[in-house]
Amino acid sequence: MIEPVETKSRLERAFLVGVQTPQMPPGEGQELLDELRELVETMGIAVVRSTLVALRAPTPALLIGSGKADSLVELARADNADLIVFDENLSPAQQRNWEELAGLAVIDRQEVILEVFADRAHTREAILQVALARQEYSLPRLKRAWTHLSRQRGGGTGARGQGETQLEEDRRIVRDRIAHLKEQLVEVVRQRGVQRSRRLRVPLPTSAIVGYTNAGKSSLLNRLTGASVFVEDKLFATLDPTTRQLLLANNQKLLVTDTVGFIRRLPHGLVEAFKATLEEVVVADFLIHVLDVTNPNFEKHHATTLGVLSELGVNDRPTLTVFNKTDRADPAMLAHARALAPDGLFISAKTGAGLDTLIGRCAGLISGEFGATDLLVPHDRYDVIARLHESGHIHAQEHRDDGVFIQGRFPPAQSAFFAPFVLNGTH
Repeated sequence: MIEPVETKSRLERAFLVGVQTPQMPPGEGQELLDELRELVETMGIAVVRSTLVALRAPTPALLIGSGKADSLVELARADNADLIVFDENLSPAQQRNWEELAGLAVIDRQEVILEVFADRAHTREAILQVALARQEYSLPRLKRAWTHLSRQRGGGTGARGQGETQLEEDRRIVRDRIAHLKEQLVEVVRQRGVQRSRRLRVPLPTSAIVGYTNAGKSSLLNRLTGASVFVEDKLFATLDPTTRQLLLANNQKLLVTDTVGFIRRLPHGLVEAFKATLEEVVVADFLIHVLDVTNPNFEKHHATTLGVLSELGVNDRPTLTVFNKTDRADPAMLAHARALAPDGLFISAKTGAGLDTLIGRCAGLISGEFGATDLLVPHDRYDVIARLHESGHIHAQEHRDDGVFIQGRFPPAQSAFFAPFVLNGTH
């Protein structure tokens, strides 16, 4: 992004502003403001104050009325804040107006999440996706006095006064960057497709772990498969999809993928930017929906995740609802969880409690989803038999004069492979 002249160190003290509108359920504004505090603190910025504003209707210039805006600026200055953060999305004009009024950096929830994502991205794909989302966000905001938080910020009006020619040049540079990033992403996504097609040559059942950010998805993957995915008690501790193999009963193998956590008011641009990551959800045979049972808002987190899954068109996918962190939950929380999902599973990824039941349910779900099939494989095709054992759920195997009889359940994607060996009358 085009940088202004930098005159001060990285911002360190934030003043948060949330809103409660008549359309929002009572208390939701405060819940979202508390979540914003977590996001800002995840960035390493101290929160000096947070305040909730009752908003009847937004105003074009500042979102809220000018009188209330003046009082908020006075509070921010009294607290020696160098950054004002809104929990509502600000238009580029509103952002510029606030920065001019306050003489401080002013950002919104979208930019906070972009910055957190930028700090957490590690793989080439995630880095490119975040960079693209940030460039698209910045394009209409090039006249701002401040740029991204991951850089040092300019102070006040240092970036202004540039001519229209310079602004157009800046826009052209950003548009070129956007086009280049899109080209790079196309290639990375193509490479991911090649990797997936190689994996499907030996088809295995697949599952995707989904859920709200910080619910313990990566911890669960680590505990189930012995993976070493980075885990931290912060929002969006990891963004990169990780796939590992889980060995079930009868040597049945299951591929399990950890996915990026969801969050309320996730910027739409980021949902689009992480489409390739979420493709792992789309192609999964079933989902493992993880909820933090100790979080007082887990019911809303449940609804948020289901909403995103609906957007992806996979809301009808077989799903195991798993309540995590039971080692820290009180009886009231557990009772509420049982009421929300009577068939839910209760586990602790930290202690391992309940994981045997979860693994058993995964095996049962695979067995139920894949149709029962009877096969007769020639004696000289032990390559076929080995592959069926690797990717299927074998119930019976018997050596006969005319071949090896195998009864089991296998992934639908493998049907073309075993079709020549299917016995008539298989259901």
